[in-house]
Amino acid sequence: MHQLQSNSDELDFLFNHRKGFISVPMKQYNLKYDEQRYTRPAYKPVLVRPARLVNTTKTIKKPKKKKFNFSMFVTVLLMAAFVYCCVMPFSYKYFLTPVFQNPEKSSFNVKVEDIYSPTSAYLHNNDFMGSRILSGAEQDAPDMMELTLTDEMVGVENTIKAIAAEYPNVHGSVFAWDYETGKYVSYNSDETFPAASIIKLPVLLQLFRSMEFGQRTIDEKMTLTDFYRAEGSGDLQFQKEGNQYSLDSLARKMIEISDNSSTNMLMSSIGGMSDVNRAVRAWGLQHTQVNNWLPDMKGTNYTTTADLARMLYNIGNDEFLSADSREKILDYMGHVKNNRLLVAGLGSGAKCWHKTGDIGHMLGDAGIVRTASGHKYIVAIMAKRPYNNPNGKDFVVRASNAVYNAMESRNLN
Repeated sequence: MHQLQSNSDELDFLFNHRKGFISVPMKQYNLKYDEQRYTRPAYKPVLVRPARLVNTTKTIKKPKKKKFNFSMFVTVLLMAAFVYCCVMPFSYKYFLTPVFQNPEKSSFNVKVEDIYSPTSAYLHNNDFMGSRILSGAEQDAPDMMELTLTDEMVGVENTIKAIAAEYPNVHGSVFAWDYETGKYVSYNSDETFPAASIIKLPVLLQLFRSMEFGQRTIDEKMTLTDFYRAEGSGDLQFQKEGNQYSLDSLARKMIEISDNSSTNMLMSSIGGMSDVNRAVRAWGLQHTQVNNWLPDMKGTNYTTTADLARMLYNIGNDEFLSADSREKILDYMGHVKNNRLLVAGLGSGAKCWHKTGDIGHMLGDAGIVRTASGHKYIVAIMAKRPYNNPNGKDFVVRASNAVYNAMESRNLN
């Protein structure tokens, strides 16, 4: 302690004399630090947690397995069975099938193509896979020959106009053509009308065309299912499901008794509506279209009397149909049961091969007629009318009679 005090006095003298600028020789001092008194700044040690001791002798427990929940399994299984057995068949029968395959029978007023292509309802000229499309101009020559038209029979047309004037609530169309002279009658013949059951004529022609190309045979069998059943004309709708019928018997029913169920089966066998429409375009007909399965009570299938006459004419075209096909077709058309329209206006001894149609607000008849004296002509008559109004039938009968009298008397003016 004494030594530290002495050192401190000497240091004070040293610095004080320097403040007064007194030059004094500096003395060498041997300063020693007391190692016991001098300490460095305290160092705070870092506490380290000791490692946890692991009992290596203790066995690690395995995770417990979940118990099988039998009640949950049964519940899921029953729900899956309910969906598979009840929900799926119901939705297929009452929703998917009607909407996508048979919209006419569906309570849902919707068509898929109207959603993704709304303009197709009024802007289309062809069909592809059941969808309406707008295709380019046809470059190939049509499969059907056109009728050779010479002079128009103005006198007969005036007679028909006078008949039409007597039925102001009936809107009619007439086309007639004479085989010998090429003279013709044209009254609203290019105006489209609901086709009703007359649309079965192009179905019949395409059926035999497919047979000639080897796609079908006349004795081939088809099985009746509920999908093909159709109300309206015909008796096939009352037959047992699973019954089999040849294409020959189905075609006969379709024409002779206008069976709607037979028509749906035959149309399905040749590719459906789209294939019929594609064939009609290839034939060169631009105003005939199949838009619905039978019965088409709303009249969405349409045609014209001029198109019908061209179809009838080409039944005799050797480049369009073979002699065997022609013989079968005329056999069907020669035994049509409905003789209240075109046939009712013919004279005694006349023969008619024809197809009728009636959906209440439209009726018509189209066929090939041979008069009692042997003259041959084609005639197609259609009439729009108030639902089941008798004036429509009277117009068809009287127009048929006017054409027949002109053809039989050869008064073709």
